[in-house]
Amino acid sequence: MSDMTPKPNLSPGVQTQGGIGSAPVPATEHGDHIHHHEHDEHEHHDQHWMWKYVFSQDHKQIAKQFLITGMLWAIIGGTLSSLFRLQLGWPEGTMEWLKPVLGGWIQAGKLNPEFYLALVTMHGTIMVFFVLTAGLSGTFSNFLIPLQVGARDMASGFMNMLSYWFFFLSSIIMFSSLFIETGPAAAGWTIYPPLSALPQAIPGSGAGMTLWLVSMVFFIVSQLLGGVNYVTTVINMRTRGMSMSKLPLTIWAFFLTAILGILSFPVLFSAALLLVFDRSFGTSFFLSDIYIAGQALSNQGGSPVLFQHLFWFLGHPEVYIVIMPAMGMVSEVLATNARKPIFGYRAMIGSLIGISLLSFVVWAHHMFVTGMNPFLGSVFMFLTLIIAVPSGVKVFNWLATLWRGNIRFTAAMLFAIGFVSLFISGGLTGIILGNATLDIQMHNTYFVVAHFHLVMGSSAFFGLFAGVYHWFPKMFGRMMDEKLGYIHFWLTFCGVYLVFMPMHYVGIAGFPRRYYAWTGFDAFSQFADMNKFISIAAIIAFLGQFIFIFNFFYSIFRGRRATENPWNSTTLEWTTPVEPGHGNWPGEIPAVYRWPYDYSKPGSDVDFIPQNVPYSQTQSSNLPYEQELAD
Repeated sequence: MSDMTPKPNLSPGVQTQGGIGSAPVPATEHGDHIHHHEHDEHEHHDQHWMWKYVFSQDHKQIAKQFLITGMLWAIIGGTLSSLFRLQLGWPEGTMEWLKPVLGGWIQAGKLNPEFYLALVTMHGTIMVFFVLTAGLSGTFSNFLIPLQVGARDMASGFMNMLSYWFFFLSSIIMFSSLFIETGPAAAGWTIYPPLSALPQAIPGSGAGMTLWLVSMVFFIVSQLLGGVNYVTTVINMRTRGMSMSKLPLTIWAFFLTAILGILSFPVLFSAALLLVFDRSFGTSFFLSDIYIAGQALSNQGGSPVLFQHLFWFLGHPEVYIVIMPAMGMVSEVLATNARKPIFGYRAMIGSLIGISLLSFVVWAHHMFVTGMNPFLGSVFMFLTLIIAVPSGVKVFNWLATLWRGNIRFTAAMLFAIGFVSLFISGGLTGIILGNATLDIQMHNTYFVVAHFHLVMGSSAFFGLFAGVYHWFPKMFGRMMDEKLGYIHFWLTFCGVYLVFMPMHYVGIAGFPRRYYAWTGFDAFSQFADMNKFISIAAIIAFLGQFIFIFNFFYSIFRGRRATENPWNSTTLEWTTPVEPGHGNWPGEIPAVYRWPYDYSKPGSDVDFIPQNVPYSQTQSSNLPYEQELAD
């Protein structure tokens, strides 16, 4: 990819000294800049702890806030899923032992059916939005974009701080809905009308649904503030020599993810706003010919299918808002630990752009059973199957990067390889569900649940874990325990497959999702043992995550101290001090000369050449066009 980029135009007076990995050393004319930065550093060191750690405008501190808040939400979401897996695994068993915790939601030793719907709704909402959107993208876009493009901070530190606190406010509102008397929202995480539009429909359609909508408004504001910041930083704040064709794939993924969010989240905002009108002001955007307890309501002319169109216009880009940051990080981790250049850098960027464009024109494949015109369904089916092409390109390139690599099986590398495995497994079932004829049979069965938990939920979590294990030394200046990381990986990897592969089987048999109990159906009684097996595997896999949580917090304080570049990586974040201060680089920001994947380059004395090393210092490994740049 290096041949696409000219030699950076260094400012007059900037020289380099030292060997491989040395950064440009500024001449006298940059002295004022350094002095000013040192003054800023001094001010930051003297800051009150409240402004340094709580209301910080440092992108690295904000990333840690997103990460730890996302981890708390993941514990809550996992706990909710364990509760409803208990119900599904032992539908005839007693749950009286949970009454001290759940109170009135346990009646005569059984879980209240309406509370079961609330558990499913809140689990989906928490995992999709609060963990995999805010926790993953909010953490790593914030942390890595300035460090990898060579910027002191985000374009606007204040907007960045606001994006976290809007997310935190959204979290508080959503969390409080778990404790109100009528329970949290219970219309499914997709909040389809009429359940979500009629406060009197079920208890979970009342105050809990209102809090859900208010929370999501603040969440969307948070995402838009962050997204605008990410895009602006990547476009305007790259260091000298950092052309778009020299960006790491992580930055390309974060950049395109932010664009997806900016374009699609306002559509969810509009759907939520119209839903509030239907709930509180008597409008009929999504309601028509509704009867409750035999009494006709005055609503007419609306359509609940309109809401589905608005929701899924966000909902399908949301799948890629969740998975693309993981794709970018996995690409980085695979190349670093295979000690090979990423295979097909241009094709990887093209596939990310292709996925981003196609994600906006496939939303109605979630709606094949709404009665849409079959011709329209065939159009969405065709576009859905086409999106498998750029996804397949990425899988091929990841596998080709691993092929005959000098692989180091770090914990991050294991999770990256696990991501590729899950993405392939879940993606293959996506081809089945993308076919309208088959989807109509599989719709609302456990086959669908298994598919999106593999390809989106579990894959994104594996990308998140790979990112945490890989960049933890740069976040906290210490190393996580690798042996605990191995245990965490194998428990999680085996647990995910043991939970979701059997679900495909019962889904093909027609086992319905979101049913509180299936014991009323004789045809499904044969799956009683399999449901118990799935529940046991799910609970064990969830408990295994506490190994990661212990490792994470223990390592922050007691982990082995990291070196500046523990993985021998080539990207710019590893040229900063072990724990970078506010401003990232103590002196001049390094200039960039080469693409980010110069690993195991023939003729080189070392197996990695950082981006900030000029071609003039690597004469023995330069290709002909690189030698021209060196001259």
